[in-house]
Amino acid sequence: MRRPTARRITAIAAVALLAPLMAACGSDDKDSDSGSGTKSKDKSEGQTLLVYSGRNEELIAPLLEKLEKATGNKVEVRYGDSAELAAQLLEEGGKTKADLFLSQDAGALGALSKEGRLADLPQASLDKVDKAFRADDGSWVGVSGRARVIAYDPRKVDKAPDSVHDLTKPEWKGKVAYAPTNASFQAFVTGMRVLEGDDATRKWLKDFKANDPQVYEKNTPALAAVNDGKAELALINHYYWYEKVAEEGADKVNAKLHYPTKGDPGALVNVAGVGVIKDSDESAAAEKAVDFLLSKEAQTYFSDETKEYPLAAGVTSNVKDLPPLDSIDAPDIDLSKLESLEETLAMLRETGIVS
Repeated sequence: MRRPTARRITAIAAVALLAPLMAACGSDDKDSDSGSGTKSKDKSEGQTLLVYSGRNEELIAPLLEKLEKATGNKVEVRYGDSAELAAQLLEEGGKTKADLFLSQDAGALGALSKEGRLADLPQASLDKVDKAFRADDGSWVGVSGRARVIAYDPRKVDKAPDSVHDLTKPEWKGKVAYAPTNASFQAFVTGMRVLEGDDATRKWLKDFKANDPQVYEKNTPALAAVNDGKAELALINHYYWYEKVAEEGADKVNAKLHYPTKGDPGALVNVAGVGVIKDSDESAAAEKAVDFLLSKEAQTYFSDETKEYPLAAGVTSNVKDLPPLDSIDAPDIDLSKLESLEETLAMLRETGIVS
């Protein structure tokens, strides 16, 4: 039996250490109740796919049922936090029974790609998605996108700032709501580290905290704070606002959205994505499943049910007034590099953003 290399042991230890921290720090609201349902897989059943899903069961189960019907492959699912599942896949290595990893964010996929645990996807599948939203090495592909935005109260704010760097100015002291333990905020900070370096990001975090922002557990109450006049700005993902509008009606929602400009880290577009596990016994069926997730049916599901951006070429969102994805002045970043979340969590603790 081949012995694990020192680099692999380090990677497993690092991600295993990160997983409970991620669980403690929370995840995107829509993926926060992942559940722990586990189903064993009998490889003798043939075309049965075991999916490790970092997206919660309530959200993704209906789509996986559609996948079964569309592909003719039985699907069994293990649900959990994306970082925890990535750690589990690294521990299992070549002995894993998993065929497909459906992740809430690009960082967990990047961690597996870095350690060679994802198979190369067919070029035809990769070509369905813009290069910005897939791995440079072809090991994973995004299936839905979420943009970072600044929610603002137009009753108090004439124009929201174009950069998150403006949020450290005295004029915004005590007026900005955010969810520091939420995975989407932490991915944004990781993106800032990749784009601007650790020193600049550390300074921003210290200055931002010194400006007395309002702390919330999740994005939903942070948005509610703006909507109810308790805060003037909030750092969230775009879909929280669109979900609120869909539920309550545009005339009942006071808050508005502003997209940062000029490639600001506050305009990061992250993805939920999928990768085929290397050495899967059902690699052909898993690749077929990837193509289904990039089909018009699945992409429309993400658009309609979660208000996220469809990423496959030729599929447009049905969400009213949602700006086209290519109109967002997002930063140019390799999303695989968002895998360095452990370093981000250490920096958040160092600066007092999280305890």
